[in-house]
Amino acid sequence: MKYNSVFDIIGPVMVGPSSSHTAGAARIGLAARNIFGKQPKWAKIHLYGSFAKTYQGHGTDFALAGGLLGFNTDDTRMSSALALAKDSGLAIEFIEDSAKTDHPNTVRLIIGDDQDKLEIVGISIGGGKVEITELNGFELRLSGNHPAILIMHNDRFGAIASVTKILAKHEINIGHMEVNRKDVGKEALMVIEVDQNIEDAILLELEDADHIIQISKIVS
Repeated sequence: MKYNSVFDIIGPVMVGPSSSHTAGAARIGLAARNIFGKQPKWAKIHLYGSFAKTYQGHGTDFALAGGLLGFNTDDTRMSSALALAKDSGLAIEFIEDSAKTDHPNTVRLIIGDDQDKLEIVGISIGGGKVEITELNGFELRLSGNHPAILIMHNDRFGAIASVTKILAKHEINIGHMEVNRKDVGKEALMVIEVDQNIEDAILLELEDADHIIQISKIVS
């Protein structure tokens, strides 16, 4: 494994006890909240592998709750996140799932409120690093280490070009991009990791592009 800095080895600044089970879980929870665009009112959290076996002792439970509340990994409120979630009206259910997964530190979060619902699958790969591997049934690979925009769009000619044209106009460089669809001509998901956080004004411009349904962003 190639390390770019010492922080890739020791993990991010965080509330402990574990970079994989605490910091990684917090980042997955925070990614889910960012994609959802608001604090959910309820969450059903399916834990797999080592997450399911040790989530209480290693702080995975409060870390996921903290992420859903919008806490970063170094937030001193993290260890109290379960109580704070209850106080804020966020009902969380943890489910120890025995289904087999490709990675031992896997979690499926189903979150929502009275109007909207979101489902993501994330894995904690060590040192506080994570990957989001599924969003509402779409397979993807999102590291969470860089700013990103997630664009739900109709699978039509010109949709991708209309988005990249706007990003190029604002001199926003694309670091990674992938497009996934469930069927030809149906809804598709565009995932774009970029080098800088996207301003809200640019998001509004993207929303008016051809064939775009919905946009959300992840900030670094």
